[in-house]
Amino acid sequence: MSEKKKFQPLSAPKGVPDYVPPASPQFEAVRDAFTRQAHLAGFQHIELPIFEDTALFARGVGESTDVVSKEMYTFQDRGDRSVTLRPEGTAGVMRAVIEHNLDRGQLPVKLNYSGPFFRYERPQAGRYRQLQQVGVEAIGVDDPALDAEVVALADRCFRSVGLSGFRLELTSLGDRDCRAVYRTKLQEFLFDLPLDEETRKRAEINPLRVLDDKRPEIQEMTAEAPLMLDYLNDTCREHFEIVTGLLDDMNVSYTVNPRLVRGLDYYTKTCFEFVHDGLGAQSGIGGGGRYDGLMSQLGGQDLSGIGFGLGIDRTLLALEVEGIELPDISRRVDVYGVALGDAAKRRMVEVINQLRINGIRADMAYGDRGLKGAMKGADRAQARFALVLGDQELADGTIALRNLSEHAQSQIPLVDVVEYLNRALSTR
Repeated sequence: MSEKKKFQPLSAPKGVPDYVPPASPQFEAVRDAFTRQAHLAGFQHIELPIFEDTALFARGVGESTDVVSKEMYTFQDRGDRSVTLRPEGTAGVMRAVIEHNLDRGQLPVKLNYSGPFFRYERPQAGRYRQLQQVGVEAIGVDDPALDAEVVALADRCFRSVGLSGFRLELTSLGDRDCRAVYRTKLQEFLFDLPLDEETRKRAEINPLRVLDDKRPEIQEMTAEAPLMLDYLNDTCREHFEIVTGLLDDMNVSYTVNPRLVRGLDYYTKTCFEFVHDGLGAQSGIGGGGRYDGLMSQLGGQDLSGIGFGLGIDRTLLALEVEGIELPDISRRVDVYGVALGDAAKRRMVEVINQLRINGIRADMAYGDRGLKGAMKGADRAQARFALVLGDQELADGTIALRNLSEHAQSQIPLVDVVEYLNRALSTR
């Protein structure tokens, strides 16, 4: 008889984190807290495809960006179509708005989303190939008050989970008119520098990308580069002044950073990033900005929009740095059933099912563990009450109810257990 082949265990792909208990409730708590803040501000949920036509990101994000040129997961499907795992959310949201005519109704269209995004990067702490984000987009109105609302919303998201050691950096990237003037000035400056061939090519396509280069030698060479804020026209300058004034009114602290450049080509006017210095090199925990012209570039109306993406992965690291542990309430069990014997287990399955039908979070012990081992399961499940059912209770038509926080036990009629627990849990 041949020996059965033993397979080696598999691991997750490099740069793809798992969130498993007991850490996963922290992930859920951050995601749900961010989403709740978005809903409080009138944003509605949109569920985006995991992959899109590659052309959407090439056209929307910008072919000169590192995201498109180096980091996308792109492949041919069985129909020989080029598709890409989504590297960011804004282009997909804009595509959906155009496709489903959401921009034909009341404006702004306010949408929020969450989920995984994919970029082929060198994995390191806080920088993953599958990254998790919560994002919002407000589309259709070029109003500085909307910019201020979105920035303040992002600030509230981080504060809602207890973070405080971050800072908000803010600037304006101007519009297509003042950007054209600035582009000429910046290129004149850059072309006088001893840039390598790849960087010089980037300066020709999108000179702002050079200012986003993280190499120390490039940062040193561009230290005296002209700044966009010095070339804003009157309209963009007034827009930025209103945004900062409204943030002051809402007591949202910020620092104006005239060298701030986001990694995507579509940003205009208001641009912002949240930074946490406790995270080292990967200090950004979220950011966004306004994107005039993106909708028309993707085949829709010439409408403006503003949005952000907040990193759940990096927020979790920032919480760890600040020593903050979020309370685990989302998965807490109210009731834990312990059945002693086959007949009792059959009835307990029915009881637990009825509790769940009535909206009570319930679980039970499985296998053939004794009472002591089963009660350890109740503790691990953080149950408020335990139900114990054995042959004697079945014969008597009762069930033992243990209040685990008060260490008290009583017998109640088995037929009344759902009603009794409904009352007991509603008073807490």
